[in-house]
Amino acid sequence: MNLPRDPFPGAAGSGFVVAVLGAESTGKTTLVAALAAALRAEGRDAIDIDETLRGFCAREGRTPRRDEQAVIADEQTRRIETAAARHAIVVADTTALQTAVYSELVFGDRSLYAAAETWQGERVGLTLLTALDLPWQADGHQRDGEHVRAPVDALLRAVLARAGATFSIVSGSGPVRLDNALAAVRHALGALTDASRRDASTPRWQAVCERCGNRDCERQLLASCKPPDPGSSPG
Repeated sequence: MNLPRDPFPGAAGSGFVVAVLGAESTGKTTLVAALAAALRAEGRDAIDIDETLRGFCAREGRTPRRDEQAVIADEQTRRIETAAARHAIVVADTTALQTAVYSELVFGDRSLYAAAETWQGERVGLTLLTALDLPWQADGHQRDGEHVRAPVDALLRAVLARAGATFSIVSGSGPVRLDNALAAVRHALGALTDASRRDASTPRWQAVCERCGNRDCERQLLASCKPPDPGSSPG
C-alpha cells in the first residue's frame, strides 16, 4: 500500500527524482535500496528503481554491445518516469547519463549525451555522486576493474556540470554514507518546499522599490526597505 503523496510542486504525478550515479563498486545499488527504505521509514512515498544495465548483464551473461546502449538508456528513463507518475520520490540506481558515459569510455560513442544531459538537467531533482572511498570489488560481467573508476568519476563530474544538474558527493561507509545521502535529500526536499511556499504567496505582478531595487521587496512586506523620510511621498 502506498503512503499519501508528499505535497511537492509540479505537474500532477511528477515525482521528485533522486539519481544515484558513480563509478563501479562505489556502493550505488546498496545506497539506493537503503535510502529509499529510510525515506519510507520517515513516512514518505518513496520507491527505488534498480539499474537496467545490471539486469541486462545478469540476464544475457555479458556486457551490452554498442548498438544496445541506447535501448538500455531509454529503458532506464522509461522506468524512472513510470515510477515518478505513481510515487512522490523516486530513488534511481543510475540514469541514462551513466549509460552515456560508459558509451563514450568503452565505445568512443558520444551520441547518447544530448538526450541524457537534457533529461538529467531538467527532470532530476537531485543527483548523488558516490565517492571513490570504498574498496573495489569484482561483480561478474559488469565491472571492468579498479583502474576505470577514476576516469568514470571524472567524466561524470564534468558531464553533470555541463548538464547543469544539481549534485552532491556522498562519501563514508555503511550508516555514514546513508546519513550523508539522507542529509542531501532532506535539504533538497526542504528547499523545494520553501520554494513552493514562496511561489504560492507571490503575486503575479512585480514592482521594483525605488529605494532598495529588490524585486522580492513586496514579497517580504518591505522588510528590506529603509523607512521613508518624514514628509516624503510613499514609494
